[in-house]
Amino acid sequence: MPDDQHPRTPPPEVAATIFLAFLRLGLTAFGGPIAHLEYFRREFVERRGWLSAQAYGDLVALCQFLPGPASSQTGIGLGLMRGGLRGALAAWLGFTLPSALAMTAFALLLTHVGALAHGAWLHGLKLVAVAVVAQALWGMGRSLCPDRERASLAVAAAVLAALMPGVSGQLAVILLGAVVGRWLLRPPVEVVHAPLHLPLRHRSAVVLLAAFGALLVGLPLLAAALHQPALALFSSMYQSGALVFGGGHVVLPLLQAQVVPAGMDNSTFLAGYGAAQAVPGPLFTFAAFLGAASAQGPGGWLGAGVALLGIFLPSFLLVAGALPLWNGLRHHPAMRSALMGINAAVVGLLLAAFYDPVWTAAIHSPRDFALALAALLLLQVWKVAPWAVVVGGAALTAILGWG
Repeated sequence: MPDDQHPRTPPPEVAATIFLAFLRLGLTAFGGPIAHLEYFRREFVERRGWLSAQAYGDLVALCQFLPGPASSQTGIGLGLMRGGLRGALAAWLGFTLPSALAMTAFALLLTHVGALAHGAWLHGLKLVAVAVVAQALWGMGRSLCPDRERASLAVAAAVLAALMPGVSGQLAVILLGAVVGRWLLRPPVEVVHAPLHLPLRHRSAVVLLAAFGALLVGLPLLAAALHQPALALFSSMYQSGALVFGGGHVVLPLLQAQVVPAGMDNSTFLAGYGAAQAVPGPLFTFAAFLGAASAQGPGGWLGAGVALLGIFLPSFLLVAGALPLWNGLRHHPAMRSALMGINAAVVGLLLAAFYDPVWTAAIHSPRDFALALAALLLLQVWKVAPWAVVVGGAALTAILGWG
């Protein structure tokens, strides 16, 4: 249907249709979250006519406001609007499965061939990761901090995040952004958009949001009491998925704080992060790599599944819970001002993550800086596909023996 109106009880074949549509994107959508959102717009607004451009814009705005991976949450929301909860699950599975399988296989390869985790090619992945995060930082900065006020807020947020690493620092940064945005920033004149129509009632939305909060508080307590490795892994991934704003690159320091102290080698961690740039689909499938390779939890395919479910479950609960309530809140001026501040703070979080651990773990010499700069040139100016830059950087350092 070309507009926002969809039947509340979709036919059984809708879930399969949604899965196949997102599976094609999961196999081909390179370029990170900003590129993913454009893929979704072309596929589901222009090509398939599942919803209007206005409705899609409002969905993206909500997912930028919520913690978690914005592009994956947008996909979950599209599936929810088209096919209910089954449609949301089908959309997530189709978009996530290809990269999750690739990242798990890569983790198992590193586990069984330990020498690979310390090869020169790994240093190339780290250097390209510098360029990828720098490109994301530049794009987000131009989009979310277009004026002096928001640029200054982003820098202040980066300083605060660097001084207060971990979850507490991220929460403080987000709170700072919301407060400053609420009182000092003025949103532009709003364009009136059509309401979003969903197959969920407000009562169901409240239950899902309550479940999100209960798991956020209860899982760490339960994991500490039971001492089950799989539960501890699930809890740590749930915390990371529930508390990070700004998507995959900003989650990097949170995930590193969870798995490196638990026994994962930092080189292995950064190898997985670099490899995640070379696969299509969401960057949050990096969690599958961590679950498969981590000493915390069962490891292997089971560990990958536990980590993947843990990091994406908050997105399901938040999107399905927040969408029915978004129609009223999105027009409130105070909410829109706070959102502007939060978005600027997210840029600050990404800036802090760019310095540590991305830059500090990779750039140790002028040669490293030169290769990272060349990778950034290829990505930003020559528009070379990220996977090609990642593969080329790893191959070059392996051939030259840089490490």
